[in-house]
Amino acid sequence: MNMLAIETSCDETSASFVSDGTKVKSVVISSQIKIHAKYFGVVPELASRAHIENINPVIAETLAKAGLSFGDFSKKIDAIAVTVGPGLAGALLVGVIAAKTMASIYHKPLIPVNHLEGHLYSSFIENKSIRPPFLSVLISGGHTELVLVGDFGKYKILGATRDDAAGEAFDKAAKMLGLEYPGGPIIDKRAEFGNPDAIRFTRPYVKGTWDFSFSGVKTALLNYLKINPVKNERNLNDICASFRQVVAETLCYKSFEAVKKFNLKQIALGGGVSANSLIRKMFVREGRKNTVKIFMPSLLYCTDNAAMIGCAAYLKQKECGLNYTSLQLSPTPSLLLENWH
Repeated sequence: MNMLAIETSCDETSASFVSDGTKVKSVVISSQIKIHAKYFGVVPELASRAHIENINPVIAETLAKAGLSFGDFSKKIDAIAVTVGPGLAGALLVGVIAAKTMASIYHKPLIPVNHLEGHLYSSFIENKSIRPPFLSVLISGGHTELVLVGDFGKYKILGATRDDAAGEAFDKAAKMLGLEYPGGPIIDKRAEFGNPDAIRFTRPYVKGTWDFSFSGVKTALLNYLKINPVKNERNLNDICASFRQVVAETLCYKSFEAVKKFNLKQIALGGGVSANSLIRKMFVREGRKNTVKIFMPSLLYCTDNAAMIGCAAYLKQKECGLNYTSLQLSPTPSLLLENWH
């Protein structure tokens, strides 16, 4: 099945031509980082406007990179997939309108996809051996969740963030340190040159639950900086390394406690924060120690992208078919991760 997938849930406008869920013929991602950097966060109105400007060129470029044009649409594309939530209302609306318009013009079925499912199945694009059951570790700017995937479309959310998501914590830490936005990549880069044991921040394990809470370590950093302002580059790198260590250890500790509890042998990472170099190394190392297979998307598929939406849509249509209600095809900013049946 050949599918055109569209993703506009936040601040990336993306489209992808995907065949049978895992053969990515083309993927285009238009980032808005430069627009939002001066505000140190995504401004919804600006994001929506940028999506309106970018959506048509991105789709056209996606088709061109796959060797297609709009004239080939009817013959070469079998269905259209689109992110319907969760995300920013205006941003989602742009993608949904574009998808519905093409579905109407070319008489193609439309498949609604939960953005979180895109990240959850993103590792499937490059890893043919992964199959449920597995533990999905979703870590991004807005989400930090442990999801037990018993089967395709069958989920049990074990834990989620009680306050700041991991990516949000990195962004806020970077702002405190006077670094650029987004904070995750710059902290990760600087941390490679720092000492992770320089500062002993408390580990926010939140015992007795699978939930996460990163607001405490963020406050700990703020209090530390009030007494110990950044002295020099070396000191800044040490702070970054120490902060990154806390976040990575917490994510890894919780995840491996969960696989032990539920007797799982596979972990799949997903989301923008899964691009963090220490998190990736730590999960691989602990996976070897505990005989747990670790699956991670390449850096391209960690960020918001339409290829993962096409992958999730392909799996969904195999299980559920191609008929969806108007309600299911409407943008839903607060959409929850729900079972397909």
